[in-house]
Amino acid sequence: MGRGRVELKRIENKINRQVTFAKRRNGLLKKAYELSVLCDAEVALIIFSNRGKLYEFCSTQSMPKTLEKYQKCSYAGPETALQNRESEQLKRSRNEYLKLKARVENLQRTQRNLLGEDLDTLDIKELERLEK
Repeated sequence: MGRGRVELKRIENKINRQVTFAKRRNGLLKKAYELSVLCDAEVALIIFSNRGKLYEFCSTQSMPKTLEKYQKCSYAGPETALQNRESEQLKRSRNEYLKLKARVENLQRTQRNLLGEDLDTLDIKELERLEK
């Protein structure tokens, strides 16, 4: 038999509230661990009790690195992340374009040389290679 729905409101009894907090905190920490292991996800969980006590879980070795990663993704905004990806893609495309342009120019120069044009810029070794 399943449990009924729990009404979500503050538990007035202080002892019951503390017991519920402890049980649910442990359950939440366990779920975070399971998610990180089963799905190979990077998980960070921070809980502060009403008394200010800190409980935390981090699936990686460094909570600060995970928080830094979160800040980059969250505060930079999705637009910035998209712009960064587009910028990287643009750089790669430009580099590929420049390589292809240089290759085309080299092939055109070789073609002109084979047709007997622009031979005055070639040295002896290049002329011998062209003759072969």
